Amino acid sequence: MRKVLDALLYHASDRPDAIAFAEKNVRLTYKMLAHRVSNTAGEFSGLPQTVGILAENSLDWIVADLALAFCGKTTIPFPTFFSTEQLNHIIHDGGVEHILCSEMTEAVAQKLGIAYSRLGALSATPVPWEQCKAESASRIIYTSGTTGAPKGVRLGDKQISASACSLVDAIGARENETYLSVLPFSLLLEQITAIAAPLLVGAKVGLAPEVTPALAKGDPSPLVSAFELVRPNVSVLVPSMLAAWTAALTATKKLAPDSLRYVAVGGAAVPEKLVEGAWHLGIPAYVGYGLSECCSVVSVTREGNRVPNSVGTPLADISVEIVDGEIVVHGDTVMNGYLGGKNPNGTWYTGDLGELDHDGTLRVLGRKDSVLVTANGRNVSPEWIEAAIESHPAISRAITLLDSNGVLSVLIAPIPEADEHINSLGEKSRADLICELLSGMPDYAIPARHALTNMAELFSGAMLNAAGEPRRKIIANNLEKWFSPSKAEK
Repeated sequence: MRKVLDALLYHASDRPDAIAFAEKNVRLTYKMLAHRVSNTAGEFSGLPQTVGILAENSLDWIVADLALAFCGKTTIPFPTFFSTEQLNHIIHDGGVEHILCSEMTEAVAQKLGIAYSRLGALSATPVPWEQCKAESASRIIYTSGTTGAPKGVRLGDKQISASACSLVDAIGARENETYLSVLPFSLLLEQITAIAAPLLVGAKVGLAPEVTPALAKGDPSPLVSAFELVRPNVSVLVPSMLAAWTAALTATKKLAPDSLRYVAVGGAAVPEKLVEGAWHLGIPAYVGYGLSECCSVVSVTREGNRVPNSVGTPLADISVEIVDGEIVVHGDTVMNGYLGGKNPNGTWYTGDLGELDHDGTLRVLGRKDSVLVTANGRNVSPEWIEAAIESHPAISRAITLLDSNGVLSVLIAPIPEADEHINSLGEKSRADLICELLSGMPDYAIPARHALTNMAELFSGAMLNAAGEPRRKIIANNLEKWFSPSKAEK
């Protein structure tokens, strides 16, 4: 974060009245932000070395993150959707000694059994910028994984700086542009794209923290309103957000704001049909690929150079090769290792399957450990089937699996508001809908059967992790809930 904080100080001196961050009617100029960071650093200098942040997106979250880096602390962002069990695991595994919380999360912080304080506290005595220790700051990012015990990814100044600088170059970030932030700051992707990268170039960031909670309830209207109100040039979305936005625009016969130049989409498989639909609605959607172990972004599509069904080309500080079908990343953004594990020394075997075109364009084909082999001997990557089905606004989760007879099947969980409608369609109509959503895929990748479930059933049966990703082994052991052998034989 040294380069990021140096850039903040530079912009505070060169363009003191330029807006750095804005949330509704509250604005922080670069001068105000630099002042708050140094004052908050005065408050944080006495905190223990390892500090967690448990809070929803806010200006105070940003200030706290920068101030902890200023002090050379180890920061651990806590995903607010993690269970108490997972949060306790992070505290003990990561050695967290203090938690910074908000009014909304204070009740949770109280139950975690360690010292905590509220975000927003300022010291009367700021720490001089000459005493900035950002080069020794680090952060630990906990990924959900496929079990209840998240792994801690260790990142330092080298990885954060390399990732942010390369991303600025890749998307052509500019100081006269506005970025709209809708993803949670607990995600490393948003820490890089909404905080580090904009500060490097001196851009403006608008915060819309209400979007994610609303989408979780099936309401896309705050997302649509945020883009209309802020009129950003750049933003980053996950596929489900893009699907909700395109569905809302289509339903209201509207187009996206013409201010948009670049909307990056990543975090999961992105169906080409969804990307094409976004472009028709005025959303310049560019697909990217990354993982926390490589400091978020590995490759991204460059503006004006979109290749269907690809994730663009690697960032400048990264090289990618394919080894036995697996994507292997080399470069300065590779983590220092999992907490308690070995340093991979700049090389990471991702576990993702992929291929490189002659011009360096990367295609991601799915997870190496989740490939399904059908009864006909066909290899199927379930992620692409699931992403295509989940592009429908009424479907919250799709899980592809092989039933007891080796038949490709899919579980579908509608959003709560659409549960009655999806159930009323009838089996044939739902099968036709699935085929329509998967148009363009080979016949062997079209599930022969489907069954309905719901998110509550999946979570209560521990068949999804806290991030909503499938625990495929557990689901496989519970297939009789939906696909009994007698049904398969009919």
